Amino acid sequence: MRPSAALLLDEAWRYLGGDPAYLRSVTFTGRPDTLPARLPVTELAQATAAAAGAAASELAAVRAGGGPGDAAAVAVDSEAVAIAFTSERHLRLNGAPQGGMDPLSKFFACADGLVRVHGNYPHHRAALFRALEITGTPDDPAETVALALLGLPVAVVEERVRAAGGLAFAVREPDAWRAHPHGSALSDAPLLTRRRIGAAAPGRLGPLPTAGGTAPAPPAAGVRVLDLTRVVAGPVGTRTLALLGAQVLRIDPPHLPEIPAQHLDTGLGKRSALLDLRTPDGLRTLDDLLAEADVVVAGYRPGALARFGLAPDELAARHPGLVVATLSAWGTSGPWSDLRGFDSLVQAPTGIARIEADGDEHPGVLPAQALDHGTGYLVAAGVLRALTDRQADGVGAHVEFALARTAAWLLRHHDPDEHLPRFPRRVAAADHLGHRTARQGRLAYALPPFALDGGPTDWSEPPVPWGSSPPTWW
Repeated sequence: MRPSAALLLDEAWRYLGGDPAYLRSVTFTGRPDTLPARLPVTELAQATAAAAGAAASELAAVRAGGGPGDAAAVAVDSEAVAIAFTSERHLRLNGAPQGGMDPLSKFFACADGLVRVHGNYPHHRAALFRALEITGTPDDPAETVALALLGLPVAVVEERVRAAGGLAFAVREPDAWRAHPHGSALSDAPLLTRRRIGAAAPGRLGPLPTAGGTAPAPPAAGVRVLDLTRVVAGPVGTRTLALLGAQVLRIDPPHLPEIPAQHLDTGLGKRSALLDLRTPDGLRTLDDLLAEADVVVAGYRPGALARFGLAPDELAARHPGLVVATLSAWGTSGPWSDLRGFDSLVQAPTGIARIEADGDEHPGVLPAQALDHGTGYLVAAGVLRALTDRQADGVGAHVEFALARTAAWLLRHHDPDEHLPRFPRRVAAADHLGHRTARQGRLAYALPPFALDGGPTDWSEPPVPWGSSPPTWW
């Protein structure tokens, strides 16, 4: 039986540690099939967006000295959610669509099965070419890669591409994933984990100030968020915190440039600076920022930032009261915990691609990057809930997420009798788009997936160009 959005919200809220009374403020509207899939994708999308909205409503009520009876209403419409979860498809710069997947980011046939590879970033494309001993610049890269893969077993492709620093994952059946050591490790894993860390600090947020009148400021006003994330999931989470009034400063390494369309889509309301943490000056600047931060969101592989002294417990020891959110593709336990990954890649080995094929021999895909976006809204919810908890005692928290955990949660609600609709209905995007002028040009972009009564309906600022801001709070 297909779960409702309310049921999934109840589950997510329990993992987040929230008071169930705050869920009484949430209402769901719209059709349950705006993101048509065999798996309950629309329901997951509504539930994760609602979790962020409910956590924002809770924080605002607590900052005002109230409780569940004072919580602002949260409305989650399935059409708005569908547009927000496919935001990259609706992004326009000066009227032109932006981005799209690289021709190498797709499924390829191997000698004994199918593999999903990734080439959106130049360094991943270069790694794929090295692994397959492709030299020069092929006239048709996808055809060249396809021919090279045809004669190789899938296991060999996975090993070679990963050894070269690239990304490749075999398409597996759901049963094969459950039997895989990493799939087995995730089968009963919680959707997220949360724990209190560090000593108490006088870092509680004060009452919400008024925003130019009698109306209160957004729920996260006065919160400073250091955004150490890339790609989609983490930036969606911090984009949501920016919507809710937080100062969000995204920090990127200068040697790993971002995809421009991706940054436009997820950069609303933020500032963007470059810091090279491999240098003493970069680390000093980051530590100065941390001294005044309330939240750090890190989206690199487990352990990748530890060599810079940025492991959660080290951060909490130096900066009591800090809320640390970490997310990765595969989680921190299991044999794949040190591997890179993206939403489209996680879908391949976990069985999602086979389920969404609905009997077709060609792998299917989810109707949105729902693992990315859903995890992103859970990140925002987890941070907001941790800030609410901090109001009581000044103690920070570590909240941990993974795309593969979100996938496992989705798969636990798979109904094998559910099939794709033959004629899925389209969602009209116009009512769910925002428009404004940025330094890059005229933008059209997806509006937030939830409406908080009395809260912001759009971001206060357009995205700035990547790396164009000084590494300072404002």
